[in-house]
Amino acid sequence: MKQIPRRLYGALALALGAIIFVALNIAVDSTITSARIDLTENGLYTLSQGTKNTVAKLDEPITLKLYYSAKVAADYAQIQAYATRVRDLLNEYAARSGGKITLTEIDPESFTPEEDEATAAGLTGIPTDSGEMVYFGLVGTNTIGGREVIPYFSQNRESYLEYDVTSLIYHLANPKKPLIGIISSLPLESGAGGMAAMLQGQSQPYAIYQELSAAYQTKMLEQNFTSIPKDVDVLLIAHPTGLNDQQLYAIDQFVLKGGRALVFVDPNAEIAQAQAGMDPRAAGAAMSDLPRLFKAWGIDYNPQKIVADVALAQRVQTPDPRNPVAAYPAWLRLGPDQFDHNDQITANLQSLNLASSGFLKPARGATTKFTPLIISSDQAAALDSVMVRMTQNPQDLIKLVEPTGEQFVLAARISGTAKTAFPGGAPVPGGPAEVMQSAHGINVVVMADADIFDDRFWVRMENVFGKRVASPFADNGAFVLNALENLTGSGDLISLRTRATSNRPFTVVQELQANAQAKFQQEAEALQQRINDAQTRLRSLEQGEESGKTLTLTAEQQAEIERFQTELIQSRTALRDVQRKLREDVDELGAWLAFFNIAAVPLLVAAFAIGLAILRRRRRARTARV
Repeated sequence: MKQIPRRLYGALALALGAIIFVALNIAVDSTITSARIDLTENGLYTLSQGTKNTVAKLDEPITLKLYYSAKVAADYAQIQAYATRVRDLLNEYAARSGGKITLTEIDPESFTPEEDEATAAGLTGIPTDSGEMVYFGLVGTNTIGGREVIPYFSQNRESYLEYDVTSLIYHLANPKKPLIGIISSLPLESGAGGMAAMLQGQSQPYAIYQELSAAYQTKMLEQNFTSIPKDVDVLLIAHPTGLNDQQLYAIDQFVLKGGRALVFVDPNAEIAQAQAGMDPRAAGAAMSDLPRLFKAWGIDYNPQKIVADVALAQRVQTPDPRNPVAAYPAWLRLGPDQFDHNDQITANLQSLNLASSGFLKPARGATTKFTPLIISSDQAAALDSVMVRMTQNPQDLIKLVEPTGEQFVLAARISGTAKTAFPGGAPVPGGPAEVMQSAHGINVVVMADADIFDDRFWVRMENVFGKRVASPFADNGAFVLNALENLTGSGDLISLRTRATSNRPFTVVQELQANAQAKFQQEAEALQQRINDAQTRLRSLEQGEESGKTLTLTAEQQAEIERFQTELIQSRTALRDVQRKLREDVDELGAWLAFFNIAAVPLLVAAFAIGLAILRRRRRARTARV
């Protein structure tokens, strides 16, 4: 048999390999269309299980339109990189949906119908240096005309990107506005004027209630309610007082059956005291608690204690002319350090103003999970509520605060398995069907403060052309709306948390810069001060000469000017040397990286080729000798 030439054999092998490669790609493309491998360290392109569940439950098609000004943003590398991240993630949603999600990308160039379409949809354009607008947002629509919008994909919210997109898809798939059932002893509908103002036609609802009514359907439960309406999605319980066992049982069963609740209790609700006025029962009306329910939910709360915090005390006016403004530790102004940035409710809050707040703890032996959302500083203490009410002078009150180093929990999320607060059954015969334990875990958010609803602590109401316009100076309203938005979502949506960002900082470079900064910063600041002093002195001498104060410079003055000029030059030279030292280690690292990237790899390849050539020559020589 004639042997096939080696060259022909190699050519046939290459051709066969190419045919197998193409056939394999065609087969994989037609059968495994959604298979992907995410090799990023933090799984940036791997959807959370909650998102997968949300997408899998879609019954109707959803159209997503990504508006991205690709041409205008071409000069902005950071926006380009984030656009790639968003685009890839949206493609993952579409691939996972089995055709239920359609994704299209539109470039809204200036003065085009696409730009008009983007602005009409509510997208936000960001102006560039050239005056052109960069659009980078998402519009989602469903088959019945529903629309949800992300006005602009800010990179500051990258860790919440998946939550934002999944929330948009969830609300398109569930377009009906959720119904919020409200149980409250506060006059949320009539505002600070209470019933008297309502009777006179002068009532103004609290700003939070106005925003709540605009975003959701609301239903105020009557004072003598005996059950929770079946169409209620979330219960808002604000400063509950005087609830009987039948009403507590209704709440208990609602939560155990999967209903969500947002609860506000208070050891000293000043908003309620204002309504009671001089009524001797005001102290009782100011305190609220749900001891039976809290015990079942795994919450420990003492309605006789108020958190006083020296570090977070609000500044208030006093009648003392010597100290017209003083820190009042019972009124707290909380900042970003006090919020849980891994929970969607508190992730983006900047400030909250609370008054006479209590605190929460996980109860011993609780079967639920207790997750703090808002905490005090470590300069706080728990004071008796009676003592706080009796001590009117802020300076006297601050003397009573002895910080223990403990950070008190002011608001928490309660989740997981819970048992009924009524193990003996319904408190009245013929009650609703009994549920002794939650089947899928409860979802309750509790805050130990009800003054969050008081307008005076967070918003200024202004009259603009006959209309009342709210100007917030704190995020009290945002907290309530964030919590309701989160609780009205599905369990899958609530389960989503922040994710790692795609930003991968050069930690080694940052560490080198920090070390250099610490080492040379003081020297650089001293030199800069010398330069500033020399410039000031020179300017003074020169201005004196120009203004005619010194018509002829003396020899001493001329020598002084020359000395300052020489000192200025020397200081600038020394400062440049210090600045060069600040960059020295970073530049050295950059040089090594450039060497490895440019020269080292080719050298390694060349060394490998030379070694392979030497090895093959030795084999040939050995074969020739044999």
